[in-house]
Amino acid sequence: MYSKEITKSLKEKGISIGDLVKIEYDNVSMEGELMPKTETGSPETVIIKLKSGYNIGISFDKVRLTKIADSHGPVKFPSAKLAQDKELPKITLLFTGGTIGSKVDYKTGGVHPLIKPEELFYDVPELSKIARVDVKNPFSIFSEDMSHKEWARIAEEVAKELDNGARGVVVAMGTDTMHYAAAALSFMLENLNAPVVITGAQRSSDRGSSDAFMNLICAVQIAAKSDIAEVGICMHSSSSDDSCHFLRGTKARKMHSTRRDAFRPINSIPIAKITHDGKLDYIGQYKKIGNGKVKTKNGYDSSVALIKAYPGSDPGLIDFHVSAGCKGIIIEGTGLGHAPISPSDENKSWAGHIEKAVKKGVVVGMTSQTLYGRVNPNVYSTARKIASLGVVYCEDMTPETALVKLGWLLGNYDKKTAEELLGKNIAGEISQRNELNEFLV
Repeated sequence: MYSKEITKSLKEKGISIGDLVKIEYDNVSMEGELMPKTETGSPETVIIKLKSGYNIGISFDKVRLTKIADSHGPVKFPSAKLAQDKELPKITLLFTGGTIGSKVDYKTGGVHPLIKPEELFYDVPELSKIARVDVKNPFSIFSEDMSHKEWARIAEEVAKELDNGARGVVVAMGTDTMHYAAAALSFMLENLNAPVVITGAQRSSDRGSSDAFMNLICAVQIAAKSDIAEVGICMHSSSSDDSCHFLRGTKARKMHSTRRDAFRPINSIPIAKITHDGKLDYIGQYKKIGNGKVKTKNGYDSSVALIKAYPGSDPGLIDFHVSAGCKGIIIEGTGLGHAPISPSDENKSWAGHIEKAVKKGVVVGMTSQTLYGRVNPNVYSTARKIASLGVVYCEDMTPETALVKLGWLLGNYDKKTAEELLGKNIAGEISQRNELNEFLV
């Protein structure tokens, strides 16, 4: 917000955000639209969008503002009313936020969700030739702000849509924590009988290099045409616009902050490859579409933590989480699943702290920060010691999947059952053998 002084002065002059104004300072005069104040920068600076499209910021006490015309009003995006073919399969598209579900309004600089089908079809008319798309917007939130509450809501929406006749569901969201959400939905949706495809965008739709529309088209192709009955992530398979991969939800991870092919399969291979024009190649094994009603088991205990072991790390981190009421801890260990046990400084040993946590009833699991490969408690004495303390070694699960799984287990089962199931495969999160090939990049 602008400062109280600026807000008061604008009100007295009858100037509102979006109004066309004349700005004068020294011997300079120019016109533009009054913009909202950015999240950063001084509240004493006014922002004006010039006719050239550029924004300028000027200290308010140095300028004179005069209103020329009222705001243009709420933005209206172009739309296209395309007739949807009733012979095509019906799918539901759930927009929950993120870059892929929004469009930049260059008049105000704001970002608006595309929740009307006719707006969506204007940008991606190809969708009307693939399926009958029913667009819904249960909520809009950045993925970094999501928690188990939003995951549970999405699971309920997915189950409802599938039980109401949708052939598949596409969930569009932000990419930052997409792999957490994919793992959560994989556990929360039981007896899944249709494809649930999560997609997003690394680059906004206003950029020439945007991946938004191709990811969305490929996701709809999988939801409408594949016989896959799993939760997965559909994103670019390479930095080019040649195809997308469909990755198992419990085996995918975001591996780059900006690349369009940021999501990679970990200790696995993609389930399928899909092209813009609908060519579908199955690569890995998968659960096929079946019958029955989808069930949601979306209980979740958020009192779980992920702790990274590193040289010289303070084992008091474990005590802190236990004292804070944590019921489950996943350790992101080194190599085959190690943590400092016999350092030269005895106060840095994790052994006693792990043992106390387990004795207090905390479920402790071990994963590896190498990501690729699996933990093994039988190779080195360090891991054998840690395992003897009651730590569950989580095979080839990623730390993020193990964390989500543990929260889900503790939210739906008693402690003993949760501990027993942590190291057992439920939703494809544990592979019998690692599938390492060209996707290890």
